[in-house]
Amino acid sequence: MANLQRKVYLISDSTGITLEKLTHSLLSQFPQVDFTIMTHRYVDSKSKIELLRDQIQSTSLQDPLQPLVFTSLLNESHRRILMVTGVQFFDVFDFFMDKLNLALDLTSVPVSGLSHAVSDEHQYESRIDAINFSLRSDDGMHTEQYTQADVIIMGVSRTGKTPTCLYLAMNYGVLAANYPLTEEDWNKSAIPEVIIQHKNKCFGLTIDAEHLTRIRSKRFANSDYASLKQCQRELSYANRLFAENNIPYLDTSTTSIEELATSIISKKKLTDKT
Repeated sequence: MANLQRKVYLISDSTGITLEKLTHSLLSQFPQVDFTIMTHRYVDSKSKIELLRDQIQSTSLQDPLQPLVFTSLLNESHRRILMVTGVQFFDVFDFFMDKLNLALDLTSVPVSGLSHAVSDEHQYESRIDAINFSLRSDDGMHTEQYTQADVIIMGVSRTGKTPTCLYLAMNYGVLAANYPLTEEDWNKSAIPEVIIQHKNKCFGLTIDAEHLTRIRSKRFANSDYASLKQCQRELSYANRLFAENNIPYLDTSTTSIEELATSIISKKKLTDKT
């Protein structure tokens, strides 16, 4: 039986990052529905609001199922303009702010985009430094920097090492390097010499062999590199290496970057520097 189809509008007067994260977390709890998500950022004027309202209203008239509209608009008059019939609205700020005002016995001062402002210059610089560190030490480069690393992500090619490192750097200010396990390492059960002195910083990523084959085939179709046999061979080596050397590891087959990053921080007891 085919999944239900549902249109979803995300409307923000700023970057929409917070709204996106919250909404995706909520909608992921309904795997029986295929959501078509349309994100509208910087909707910060009456004319933009009215144009979007007309678009949503048109959708509601054509679609038998009501579209879902999630908003994080701080301007109350803009929120009122959007209120049209035949639409399910979920206003993030409106839901929480009334309760917060009561709990704190204060009145909030709405400022669009404040949650993403550079409020602490030191934290901002730390995050930039972490990003630069991850880029410099990507894919086994500049291993002399491993003394500075908070964590070293290990794994065979295309298991998600680079995006995980960059996510850790951008969101937590973590100095994350990554080391690729290659053919040169396959015949050894020990950790590669270049990182053996940093074993306590290592964290492994693995993946299902068939999933890895599909990922590799997108760029290198019909190659030995993307073959199932080759992927199985590499992963067998990597998984054995992790197990024999007590290196914690995670399967990235069905795990999001966000989940990987937070799990690594928790398991390695890393400090959030942001």
